[in-house]
Amino acid sequence: MRLSGVDRALAALAGLAGLLGVALSAAAAHIPGTDSLKTAAQFLLFHAPAILALVGLGAAGLVRIGLARAAAGLLVAGLILFCGDLSVRAWLQHPLFPMAAPTGGFALMSGWLVGILCALVPARRVV
Repeated sequence: MRLSGVDRALAALAGLAGLLGVALSAAAAHIPGTDSLKTAAQFLLFHAPAILALVGLGAAGLVRIGLARAAAGLLVAGLILFCGDLSVRAWLQHPLFPMAAPTGGFALMSGWLVGILCALVPARRVV
């Protein structure tokens, strides 16, 4: 099984999400009144393994690779918007941009929906 450039990028972004999740967890533990950082950290840490799983399942041919990449991409975009907005609000006291967090939340939910499709739509069989 070889990973394409897209798959490597998604896997690297999953690793970055895990790293940032740990960093935000530490910051939230030491800075009073940072519940939004704790929430952002949890979202990053919960979604990083899901992104890795989607990349792995797609690369192994167990699910349709296009659906897996779409789901992983939506999760990454959702994390950037949702967690980015929560973090910017915590540190800079203003939003990333109007509706960033709800847009990110919608992208995350869409990513999970496409992930469901990955499980339900059979992978193409190579003959």
